Amino acid sequence: MKLKNDTLIRALLRQPTPYTPIWLMRQAGRYLPEYNQTRTRAGSFLALCKNPDLATEVTLQPLARYPLDAAIVFSDILTIPDAMGLGLYFADGEGPKFERPLRAEWEIRDLTAPDPTTHLRYVLDTVSQVRRALAGSVPLIGFSGSPFTLACYMVEGQASSDFAAVKSMLYQRPDLLHHILAVNTNAVIAYLNAQIEAGAQAVMIFDTWGGMLSHAAFREFSLAYTARVIAGLKHEHEGVRVPSIVFTKGGGGWLERIAAIGCDAVGLDWMVDIGEARTRIGARVALQGNLDPAVLLSTPEVIRRECGVILERYGRNNGHVFNLGHGISQHTPPENVATLIETVRGLSGDYH
Repeated sequence: MKLKNDTLIRALLRQPTPYTPIWLMRQAGRYLPEYNQTRTRAGSFLALCKNPDLATEVTLQPLARYPLDAAIVFSDILTIPDAMGLGLYFADGEGPKFERPLRAEWEIRDLTAPDPTTHLRYVLDTVSQVRRALAGSVPLIGFSGSPFTLACYMVEGQASSDFAAVKSMLYQRPDLLHHILAVNTNAVIAYLNAQIEAGAQAVMIFDTWGGMLSHAAFREFSLAYTARVIAGLKHEHEGVRVPSIVFTKGGGGWLERIAAIGCDAVGLDWMVDIGEARTRIGARVALQGNLDPAVLLSTPEVIRRECGVILERYGRNNGHVFNLGHGISQHTPPENVATLIETVRGLSGDYH
């Protein structure tokens, strides 16, 4: 089915668009009262993720409210290690945790990539349901965590301020970390390709923790494996290009290296000037970003001003997808999101 609104896909491929497309990381989330109602019905966040009917419902909720240019499948980056048997659970107010983090060498050596068509079927079913429900209105984005970001949670067992356990492994037993990363890479490739086959029309890799590494460690333990993922992806499905986006939080110092791995777009956090990023890599890839999510906690006047700054800094050219520099805050007033989208849609036509 031909897309009625393919603005996002064209922007990711740096083709001409009439305006700058916009979608938001974590656009289906706790800032929406309807999401909270559905999550209550599900009983828990994980139960919501694993119920394709409810996951489809929340994926579509922000598009019912706002004229967004894409849907992103509702899921979590930690579905892969959960499918590996590490026992994902969510403690109230504490974020994701694993019952069985990887510590012993035998556990690491025994690690295998799950078959997504079996162990992650619920995600693929959600992708298929959402794609049918969208009926070609806007494209659907699939996603995964990067091999390194997944490894951080798998070794630590939870988020951390310094990821001491995974960094200790990186320097003391790099062979073990490389083994985890190799398995994760195979898992991410299979998972994203399965999402593409199920209906995802673009894919995004979230390298949430790559930015905490040293320059050399980032290249060896994060970027090298993300590059393998990009090389293993289906870049076309049923005769149509499937663009890829790589987002490394804190990766502003490595934009040239990220752009060189073969992805179609590079996501920017809010600590990067998008005009400088365009000068550095904009001739090779599209750019996605990069409003500070905290701006959405302010006033409509501030939102309009800050949106205008980003559009002006990117300038008159193709290849810009407007987004936040990270996920939307649960404390964001829904009406401020409406202001953001209206502003981008209203101002960006002047830059095309």
